[in-house]
Amino acid sequence: MTKPIVDPTLQSPAFQSLDIRSRDIFRRIVDSYLRDGEPVGSRSLSRILPSSLSPATIRNVMSDLEHLGLIYAPHVSAGRLPTQAGLRFFVDALLEFGDLTDEERRSIETQVKAGGNGMSLEHMLTEASQMLSGVSRGAGLVLTAKNEAALKHIEFIQLEPGRALAVLVSQGGDVENRVIDLPAGTTLSQLHEASNFLNAHIRGRTLAEARGEIARLKEETRAALDTLSQDLVEKGLAVWAGTESGLPARLIVRGRANLLENVTAQADIELLKHLFEDLETKDGLIQLLDLAEEGSGVRIFIGSENKLFSLSGSSLVVAPYRDKDARIVGALGVIGPTRLNYARIVPMVDYTAQLISRMLR
Repeated sequence: MTKPIVDPTLQSPAFQSLDIRSRDIFRRIVDSYLRDGEPVGSRSLSRILPSSLSPATIRNVMSDLEHLGLIYAPHVSAGRLPTQAGLRFFVDALLEFGDLTDEERRSIETQVKAGGNGMSLEHMLTEASQMLSGVSRGAGLVLTAKNEAALKHIEFIQLEPGRALAVLVSQGGDVENRVIDLPAGTTLSQLHEASNFLNAHIRGRTLAEARGEIARLKEETRAALDTLSQDLVEKGLAVWAGTESGLPARLIVRGRANLLENVTAQADIELLKHLFEDLETKDGLIQLLDLAEEGSGVRIFIGSENKLFSLSGSSLVVAPYRDKDARIVGALGVIGPTRLNYARIVPMVDYTAQLISRMLR
């Protein structure tokens, strides 16, 4: 698998100077947290460590780890939990990422291709999001950017007074249907007029190029079309962009209910509320593509490292997928609490991104 990108900021001499015993104790604390989410104390560690270390010796090591900022006590007389920096160090320096078995690869392929050969891109990405949610017990997340494929055809079909179906076709054969609201008084002839005008000027152009061309022909547009038809032209271009507000990406999220499992503390509920609000508003989601584009492999963001979901303190494992020209056209991954099973999730996200890329070729 593609090796996850390591954050170099935490590869300091202080961290690297940890001896084998300190690393073993630290690993056990993190393993316990990832498994149970609970603090672990020196007595518990003395029972599970292979070497016969006394609780007093373990406490001294824990004190050194706490001084380094790798662990902390959530309250007085409690055991210890890893800090965000500690989790970052664990993921970068200590965690071993295995490869998937042939059976796991086949399972992923079967789930992603569940809709059959004729399924749409959106259906395929939805299946991928659902699959990632199932294997991670977090939320599967797929961001699909509106690609820069050349446009072939657009047509408006009236459904009822005030509403129409916009059918958009790329030269690659992708079809997208969107229901739009029509300006009051729009006639069938105006729908045809707007379709004809767009088809005369967008064919073979990307969305960005088509918008530029329509802007350049603004005076000609005014002369050739009446006000209602001109409004339809603008709606036609906007609908290809994804929404009438022109957001450059579409987000598919599956498995939000997984995030609610075993949540009892009010503080955790508030964090989840922030996360759900971030997912609902979609503001800045294109940052996910920017984050994924910064490296060729899987990216792991823990807590506030990911500014997009920093208020919720969530972890994000994300990887880009590419089109037939090797351009990054989207990103997929898993978002959830910081105690994600990184060793299992990272190779699954990596392979799924590679699979989607192959299917887009």
